[in-house]
Amino acid sequence: MADEEVELSDEQKKEIAKWFLLNAPAGEIQFVAKDVKKILNDDELYHEAASEAFPQYNKSHMICIEMPGRVGDVIITPFNELEENEFLDPRTAQVAIIDNIKQVCTEVRHALDEELPSAYVEEFRCAVDMEVSRYVGEAYPKGVCSVYCVNGKDVEGPESDFELAVVIAAARHSPQNFCNGSWRSTWNIEFKGDFQSLEIRGKMQVGAHYFEEGNVQLDAKHECNDSTILQAPEDCAVAIANIIRHHEAEYLASLETSYSNLPDTTFKDLRRKLPVTRTLFPWHNTSQFSLTRDIAKELGIGK
Repeated sequence: MADEEVELSDEQKKEIAKWFLLNAPAGEIQFVAKDVKKILNDDELYHEAASEAFPQYNKSHMICIEMPGRVGDVIITPFNELEENEFLDPRTAQVAIIDNIKQVCTEVRHALDEELPSAYVEEFRCAVDMEVSRYVGEAYPKGVCSVYCVNGKDVEGPESDFELAVVIAAARHSPQNFCNGSWRSTWNIEFKGDFQSLEIRGKMQVGAHYFEEGNVQLDAKHECNDSTILQAPEDCAVAIANIIRHHEAEYLASLETSYSNLPDTTFKDLRRKLPVTRTLFPWHNTSQFSLTRDIAKELGIGK
């Protein structure tokens, strides 16, 4: 007796819709949302799912949104979220009000004094922002960055502790060429006045989606730690930028090495040394094989 088809509840449908939205590759959530809306065929249910998924997606992907009046851009992150849909841009001391589902800035207001760091912390924040911006401009085409105070923003003296967060995001969207990719990194920097030291924790994430005649995704993550001594703001900023540059370059180099060795390592392990034909697979000349060409030949397509 065949299993009876079970009707999903609205809550289950919403959770499934959220999963698809949250797992959309970089730059593709609007395309996924359009399909999800059609499948659900329920505007109210879709809006509930989108209202929960889009804010999470925007913050995790650290998308950059232009503010009205060409006053600048704001990066959507957990570090600069003040209230629901409100995000601080410390460079311009503006707060952007965001429509998360449409991914646009609808309004801008001046930041309140209590939303900004003290003059002492701001001196360090500005110096780090300047040095990291210089690095990002050199390393990432169309990359963006920002620096936020996430702890101790009201401290005033050199013996005090506070924490800055550096975010770096770069994306390359080329759907017409069937590929999208993104780079995201966050660096938490703890300023420890008592110990005259800085503790640095970094998280890097690379995402890529290639979907010409297939569907291949990359989602790689890496974490690291480092430290340096507490100095004047400008000297601290240079040291922090150099540490970030070193770890990101090292990670990118390790990725390139890893994926350049795929044909000689991972791909070989996926196949028997001798297949059923009892002949070795020609790894030195894999370009002669094409799954698409073989299927087209078998089905007589294109004749």
